[in-house]
Amino acid sequence: MAAKRIRAKERDAIIQSLKSGVTPKVGIQHIQVGRVNELKALIQDIERISDGGAAFRLIVGDYGSGKTFFLSVVRAIALEHKLVAVNADLSPDRRIHASAGQARNLYSELMRSMSTRNRPDGNALTSVVEKFISETIKESDSTGQSINNIIHEKLSSLSELVGGYDFAKVIEAYWEGHEQDNETLKANAIKWLRAEYSTKTDARKDLGVRTIISDASFYDALKLMSLFVRQAGYKGLLVNLDEMVNLYKLNNTTARTSNYEQILRILNDCLQGSAEHIGFLLGGTPQFLLDPRKGLYSYEALQSRLADNSFAKQAGVIDYSSPALHLASLTPEELYILLKNLRHVFAEGDENKYFVPDESLKAFLRHCNQTIGDAYFKTPRNTIKAFLDMLAVIDQNPEIDWRSLLSSVAIEEEKPSDVELETEDDEDGLADFKL
Repeated sequence: MAAKRIRAKERDAIIQSLKSGVTPKVGIQHIQVGRVNELKALIQDIERISDGGAAFRLIVGDYGSGKTFFLSVVRAIALEHKLVAVNADLSPDRRIHASAGQARNLYSELMRSMSTRNRPDGNALTSVVEKFISETIKESDSTGQSINNIIHEKLSSLSELVGGYDFAKVIEAYWEGHEQDNETLKANAIKWLRAEYSTKTDARKDLGVRTIISDASFYDALKLMSLFVRQAGYKGLLVNLDEMVNLYKLNNTTARTSNYEQILRILNDCLQGSAEHIGFLLGGTPQFLLDPRKGLYSYEALQSRLADNSFAKQAGVIDYSSPALHLASLTPEELYILLKNLRHVFAEGDENKYFVPDESLKAFLRHCNQTIGDAYFKTPRNTIKAFLDMLAVIDQNPEIDWRSLLSSVAIEEEKPSDVELETEDDEDGLADFKL
């Protein structure tokens, strides 16, 4: 059977992303290798979310080890299982707990990134609300009930939760805008759902609601959204939060502890069965988890819940059911397969267009091993970039032999990509920065 060709647009997106050191948004199935047991564990989590449960995982790996890529693979699998996925990177102005708008910023970013199987590139919030409306219209046609009654009935379960009454009222306002062909009302409803209202006064004037999604309601709003996407016909909500190391970098102990308390609340809800149809994947470095002074282990209640299974450790095996999942390094064999996949993508899936033979892949890996040792497969990001750079040179200069390039390929060991900033948060939410 002939290998499937890869479209030029998809090929370019994959190559450009990887050469820049970032995870591609499309085509990850063409390059995924290894981590079979970790993926099996996460697929079980996705099935649990679909069945009405909840999941919490901290995905732990060094810089450049493939955490973000792994999160993207799981996200793609979740979309295939009819979940809705939202994802965002934490940053100095995006946190899960704050008092100066940073948690609201994070929620807004999550809603902008909302993806479904039919809208994998984000900005799917409006289509999810539209799907809820169309499902309601279908139900009204088949039962003869009024649409308003069905909407009210469907959303009544939300009203029992914190902020649920106004959430339901905003969805009803969207339906009203749909019915009256009032685009402004519909846009205002989406604006509220995206947490883009900064004052209650504006929200009350536009939509007649008394509350907005604020820093204080970050997690409660996500729980409401997970139940709403169920009413729209999806299986649940997967929340991907990457770059959790930004919480570790908060030098203000109170701010850091408040964020860790929020993580504990989410973890407890997911493990105790208080949350439904929702899963959280948090990407962080070993330092963020293990540092006893500033990491999650500095918070005793989190350390006891996230500690390694001592029996598994004693037996020299991995407990894949643990909330903290440490990503195994790719083996040299898996990295060889990855290079073959990259060569295949570079050639748009056409074996006749390969620029280098199999022999060159082995020689390249030997060169990496001599240059930076085991780091070439433990944190493969720079290895991948160097390999693609070499292919690019041969692509543009076909007369050059790959052997002459190999000795000049420079691969650096992966270093933390972010600048360490000392931040001291004042109570008013302002920060002083010291380099």
